[in-house]
Amino acid sequence: MAQLIGFEIGNREIDDDDYFVVIEPVFLSVSIYDGPLRYEEDLGKFSNEQRLILACHWYLSEVNNGGHDQFYYNSTGIVWKDTLKAFAALGAGEAVGIIEESIRRLGGNPSLDREERQQEVDRLNPHFDDLDNKLFRLAERFDFDAAILKFIRANRQKFFFSGFVEQP
Repeated sequence: MAQLIGFEIGNREIDDDDYFVVIEPVFLSVSIYDGPLRYEEDLGKFSNEQRLILACHWYLSEVNNGGHDQFYYNSTGIVWKDTLKAFAALGAGEAVGIIEESIRRLGGNPSLDREERQQEVDRLNPHFDDLDNKLFRLAERFDFDAAILKFIRANRQKFFFSGFVEQP
């Protein structure tokens, strides 16, 4: 049974050092598991800026945990287009290049449907170890969390939230 959780995201939360607190209502509300239509429908309640930071979060979490293989093979691969836009908005051009190369290795336009994307990964058998390592080396020079916080603070009104979301 889903539980309603109330959130008040304002200046105090935005000025804190934990970006996840700011996007938690989005994270809990947007399904990456039920296909592109549901993903888009769920995102309709939120700003484009919230959408981009959610994509950053999913990408960084998945790649740091299991590499690009895990990112694309899991449901999280649905956010790949948003991830490109997000890192461009953060000024992380080198990360954009890494993602673009991973996309090329998957034929240039990975499916947003998980099963189709998994078939693409299985058929193309891309090797991502070099890209995983590039991202890890980049993270030593580029503070993704700081860039995300800077973006959130520069667009703070787009991250304000007051209301309830269902916790799955």
